[in-house]
Amino acid sequence: MKKVLIAYSSRTEKTKTMANYIAEGIRFSGCDVEVKPISALETAEDIAGYDCYVFGCPTYHKDMTGGMKNFLFKAEQARLVGKFGGAFGSHTHSGESAPMIYDTMLHVFKMDMTELGPLNLTESMVLSNEGLKSCQQYGKALAEKLA
Repeated sequence: MKKVLIAYSSRTEKTKTMANYIAEGIRFSGCDVEVKPISALETAEDIAGYDCYVFGCPTYHKDMTGGMKNFLFKAEQARLVGKFGGAFGSHTHSGESAPMIYDTMLHVFKMDMTELGPLNLTESMVLSNEGLKSCQQYGKALAEKLA
């Protein structure tokens, strides 16, 4: 069984909600998923050992949070080259965080990223039926590529 780590930063619980619905979509395909806040992943060893990585963060002031930036430095030390991945985020108006995470995973970590690109939802859309379904479908598409 493939193992997936979904690591997220969330201030208003919207990105956490996205993480849980992406996990649900992945579980539909029979993969084992762990959903963790980035604060629970203190070392590169805590991050290593998964088949797929999905990182998420909200956008604040046209940037990702400082905590996510620090987490990405730890993740780089976990040597994720060639691992499959995705990225997601919530935002109120601009949405830069998810694409920045995606690009870091693709170009710096040299990961095999989903062709779907990052999943990026406005905060108002996250709790809608359409938003929750988008998260589940993103997770399902990631799991299908893993299979």
